[in-house]
Amino acid sequence: MAIIHREGHRMLIILGLALAVLNIVTYLAWPGFLWLATAASLIFFALVLQFFRNPKRTIPKADDTLVYAPADGQVVVIEEAEETEYFNAKRLQVSIFMSPLNVHVNRNPLGGEVRYLKHHPGKYLVAWHPKSSTENERTTVVIKNGQTEVLLRQIAGAMAKRIRNYLSIGDRITQGGEMGFIKFGSRVDLFLPLDAEVKVNIGDKVKGNKTVIARI
Repeated sequence: MAIIHREGHRMLIILGLALAVLNIVTYLAWPGFLWLATAASLIFFALVLQFFRNPKRTIPKADDTLVYAPADGQVVVIEEAEETEYFNAKRLQVSIFMSPLNVHVNRNPLGGEVRYLKHHPGKYLVAWHPKSSTENERTTVVIKNGQTEVLLRQIAGAMAKRIRNYLSIGDRITQGGEMGFIKFGSRVDLFLPLDAEVKVNIGDKVKGNKTVIARI
């Protein structure tokens, strides 16, 4: 069962009122087009409503040697990459592209302590652009579990221009808990240890809290 995420409450109320006014104006000025305006309003409201759905998701098994998907979407990158913000070393990058039709809630891929958190203003290149990971607006989080650190980066895109992150440095977080929200999609990057055992392939569709991305 999906509920509406709190990030959408204000927008949906404003949108509903605006569409109601639009339909009243249509009825008064062009009553013959009321059916068309009503149908278009309902379709548009339904599209925006689905952006903010928040299905209840529990992880199948709590295990901090497993990295669960932090977002719904499609795996678009699996490669070794130089991570220059925190590790300053090579890491195994796995990137998930979130389309406007995906659930936009971001979840903790593993439990542990938040060791680093930083928001970066930036550009709004399309999410699949190679430079989006380092030039777009983004928020970087590092979670430490035992001796292992995993970096997660929420990245804005051409449509997604608002990133929310609910964590703070020093927080002790649980695997599968809600960590943030990216309005209208975009991308999430994971930077894993080089010896991580990746469990997904390019093109795979993944679900937050359900799909195992890697074993570390």
